[in-house]
Amino acid sequence: MAKIAIIETGGKQYVVTQDSVLDIEKINGHKAGDKITFDKVLLTDDGTETVVGAPYVKGAKVSAELVEEGREAKVVVIRYRQKSRYFKKRGHRQPFAKVRITALP
Repeated sequence: MAKIAIIETGGKQYVVTQDSVLDIEKINGHKAGDKITFDKVLLTDDGTETVVGAPYVKGAKVSAELVEEGREAKVVVIRYRQKSRYFKKRGHRQPFAKVRITALP
C-alpha cells in the first residue's frame, strides 16, 4: 500500500501521496521551481502504521516543488434590480499554486 499523508495549507486539508500534483492556495514569496516544506501534517500512514496528530504530527514534514503559479478562470458576479436602474458587474480570478509532492515522512 502506498504511503499517504494529510497536510493542511491555506485553511484546507489535502490527502497527498508521492508524486501527486495539487492545486492549492497561492503561497506568497515563492516562484516556480522553488522547494516548499509543509510542516502542518495531520496524519501519516505507511501501510503498516498510522500516526494521527493532536492536532499535528510532531516532527513530520512533507516536501514539495512549486510547479506553476496562475489564476483560475474568471467568475462574473452580476447584481441587477429591475425598474430601478441598478446594475453592478464584478469579476474575480482566484490565484492558485500547483505543487508536486516529492517526499513524505
